[in-house]
Amino acid sequence: MPGNNVTLIGNITRDPELRFTPSGAATATFGLAVNRRWQNRQTQEWEEATSFFDVVCWREMAENASESLTRGARVIVTGRLEQRSWESQEGEKRSKIEVIADEIGPSLRWATAEVKKNDRRSPGEGGGGGGGGAGRPVANEPPGGYDEEPV
Repeated sequence: MPGNNVTLIGNITRDPELRFTPSGAATATFGLAVNRRWQNRQTQEWEEATSFFDVVCWREMAENASESLTRGARVIVTGRLEQRSWESQEGEKRSKIEVIADEIGPSLRWATAEVKKNDRRSPGEGGGGGGGGAGRPVANEPPGGYDEEPV
């Protein structure tokens, strides 16, 4: 599907930080380092570059990520890019681009993983429910959209 979709494979640079919005929606953020390696055709030497991304996840995924993921783990993240802007305490305008995760999974290229399925919660039980359905919030989207900042 065309649009703003991204898939990243990399290593977690800091443990997920779990926070909650004023309305109680869980959100977790963590850093992701993505390495790219290539051979220089002129020198035949291997070269490497690393890009760093901030990953944001919401609701049940946020809680699961904070319980399951640790610094150094290799993961696959799919989601979309979103720019966030704010003003610093000094009055300077700042912005950054974050990856809003739709899915996160372990990379099994050099590791094994044990998957434990959680019971699904109804919308009234913490986190705000799962994906889709009439009158239910869409998974990974905070109430009121993405402009609601964590406390």
